[in-house]
Amino acid sequence: MALYRAEGVVLRRWKLGEADRIIVFASPEHGQIRAVARGVRKTKAKLAGKLDPPAHVALQLYETRGDLDIVTQVETIERYDGIRDNFNKLVRCMAMLETVEQTMRERENDPELFTLLVRALGTLSDRPEEQSPMVMAGFLVKLLAHEGLEPITEACAECFETTNLVAGMAFSIGDGGVLCTECRRGRGATITPDGLAVLQMMLGGHLGRALALPQSPATNEVDHLAVQMVEYHIERRLKSLVVLGQT
Repeated sequence: MALYRAEGVVLRRWKLGEADRIIVFASPEHGQIRAVARGVRKTKAKLAGKLDPPAHVALQLYETRGDLDIVTQVETIERYDGIRDNFNKLVRCMAMLETVEQTMRERENDPELFTLLVRALGTLSDRPEEQSPMVMAGFLVKLLAHEGLEPITEACAECFETTNLVAGMAFSIGDGGVLCTECRRGRGATITPDGLAVLQMMLGGHLGRALALPQSPATNEVDHLAVQMVEYHIERRLKSLVVLGQT
């Protein structure tokens, strides 16, 4: 048992007893951390307000022998006020945090996923509200790629041909990606060439171009598809998006 320092993003919190909270953090050095913030719900508590999702913080914690460490100090790195002050951004942010909680492993360092999350939160905070669906979708598909679950989009996932990726093709999450007109055989849901192009743009390192696209049937298609892929792989619904009627 010892004190240690960590950088973290607050993923979730809930009440414990009369004055405490349990906080879940994403950390680059320690993976997912679950800790108790004692007395944080008291009005004059020093930590009050510093541990609300999605705060990016510098932490000092006391390691215990149990499942929950103890938060002893917190310094704010970034509050992401551009997210907190916008309902639609906040909802999509919570879906991103929910996904990270379901995928980041406890006590296993994952600096790449942490960096991906911090960059996505900064982008979501700074960009206009109308770009928030593409910010979330881009984060979700990149998270899947990080987890080794990147969908096949440049060729048919079954025959690996590219010539039949035209109108009438399908996207099958269970089959790992796009299916050409010859291979789909009733599987998956139809994906348009424009929707596939947006998905390829995100996975091909051109997320900035995807974010600049005006809202359209193609961007809406990718927004919904990204959520469906994540829900399939984490085997649960994203509760945060219920209020948007998206899940």
